[in-house]
Amino acid sequence: MAAKFLGEPSKVVTGSYDRTLKIWDLRSKACIETKFAGSSCNDLVTSDGAGSTIISGHFDQRIRFWDTRAESSSNDILLEGKVTSLDLSRDANYLLSCVRDDTVKLIDLRMKKIVGSFSADGFKVGFDWTRAVFSPDGQYIAVGSADGSVFIWSIATNAIETILKEHTFVHRLLEHGKRKREKSVERERSAMQRESGIDSNISRPRAFSALSPTRVTLMDALIGGISRGMQCKDRSYY
Repeated sequence: MAAKFLGEPSKVVTGSYDRTLKIWDLRSKACIETKFAGSSCNDLVTSDGAGSTIISGHFDQRIRFWDTRAESSSNDILLEGKVTSLDLSRDANYLLSCVRDDTVKLIDLRMKKIVGSFSADGFKVGFDWTRAVFSPDGQYIAVGSADGSVFIWSIATNAIETILKEHTFVHRLLEHGKRKREKSVERERSAMQRESGIDSNISRPRAFSALSPTRVTLMDALIGGISRGMQCKDRSYY
């Protein structure tokens, strides 16, 4: 399941394995809208501050674009593998998608077109929930490989910047711009953390972190709301 705030702290959109997207009001503890995607949703982002546009990635290899005022999606993008994650650039102009065909796609949202593809020998997307992220400055991307390595590419050159090899079964990375650290979540649910700046004489991308305070707060809110009796108004959606 994926969850994001939708324009305001009291409203959340979730994507689920039940092939729906749901919009929740955290104040009333209720599902206020359900959108039927037709495929399990593994990740989603909201691409504007007002929360009127939702982008979701699915197991049927499609990225779907939703206007919250419309019932169905439009301008879907078909990829060549299951979509495992989505990440939005800080300027909201670009979307990063990790795909089970062992590639990471860069999409220009202004044209809704793939403008970059990143792959490498030894890089393998090992899980349906593997996460790829932008660096805080938007110049690099990072993703964990099935063998535990973390691959970092330069967007400008399409070349590998570095490969970090101190982990096993990396599931996801999340950037944390102010703390110069790298952190990966492993299959054994342990976390390995170390300071960034592998070689101080070589220019490296800014740091990535596996734990985002905002995301933790959001998930805590959802779990707490559901445990207190958050219900969808139309139970037939489940």
